[in-house]
Amino acid sequence: MRVAIVGAGVIGVTSAFAVKNAFPNFDVKIFADAFSPDTTGDGSAGLWGPFLLGDTPVDNITRWAGCTHQWFEQLWKAGLSSKTGVSLIPGTRVTSDYKDDIDPKWTKIVYGFQKITDEKLRRLNEEHKSNYKQGWQFITYTTEPVLLLPWLMKRFIALGGKIEKRNIKTLHELAEEGYDLIINCSGLGARELVADKTMTPIRGQVYRVKAPWAMHCFIVDDDSCNYIIPNIHSVVLGGTHQEGDFDRSVREEDSKHIYNGCCRVMPSLKGCQIIRAWVGLRPGRPRIRLECETLGSSTGKEIKVIHNYGHGGSGVTLCWGCATDVVEMIRNLKVQELNSKL
Repeated sequence: MRVAIVGAGVIGVTSAFAVKNAFPNFDVKIFADAFSPDTTGDGSAGLWGPFLLGDTPVDNITRWAGCTHQWFEQLWKAGLSSKTGVSLIPGTRVTSDYKDDIDPKWTKIVYGFQKITDEKLRRLNEEHKSNYKQGWQFITYTTEPVLLLPWLMKRFIALGGKIEKRNIKTLHELAEEGYDLIINCSGLGARELVADKTMTPIRGQVYRVKAPWAMHCFIVDDDSCNYIIPNIHSVVLGGTHQEGDFDRSVREEDSKHIYNGCCRVMPSLKGCQIIRAWVGLRPGRPRIRLECETLGSSTGKEIKVIHNYGHGGSGVTLCWGCATDVVEMIRNLKVQELNSKL
């Protein structure tokens, strides 16, 4: 079977590797106009944690996120951290929006979860000059795409996978070239590729700084969107989540918001060396699209398309869980094909 993957971000590359690994005899090829280190994911901090997922069903998010968390754990335990960028890190997540007394489902997946006490919240509010209503402490993973993607790509190619730098305009291009299955991991590009106008950019601006003393991530989960996420060689300071904004240029007002907000949370960051500012456009959608459909072609042959895009700010968090679902969909398609021949 000839399989085309469209997109080489964290969703596309994990899907390609998972498919080639599960079906060694398949001819699998990735098509993309950008590869690592030039994808949106390469600029991200890679923190595991569901974020900006619209009304995607919580049970699906929990299943995909849990599967990915287990995969990161396997990579970490296998001694592959230096190659894959997987780090175990303590974290704190706070919010000024008190919704209810039920902890989010992701808290059942991370290690060492505990709710922040009222007394500690009071102290944090005094220190940060904030109004946090609730918060959680836990231990989880960061997985840096700038390391993970080349490692996965190398393994994918070693299995016989292929890549081609090419901007696919329509899925019909690939159907006409004789592909039997197309896996659409085009992210924000789905706006044009499959005319999905529900796709919208969620602009994210960050700083990367030198601050080796920062060893704990802190996320303010509200409109300020400030966060501090240590990576292996730098610390990521954020951020913004500006929906519908296509501007990829660095804005001075956002830079000030990020720096001042993060220094308020962690005063020791004042005067730290700034490596660079970066802007990426997250692939926002009302809910993740992970489903199969049939595409016609000029030859009359019907092509199966598996869509796997619209992961908002959670590409790293959900990548392996969604790739696992893609593999399962292909298995179901093969069963259906066999049954149709009986």
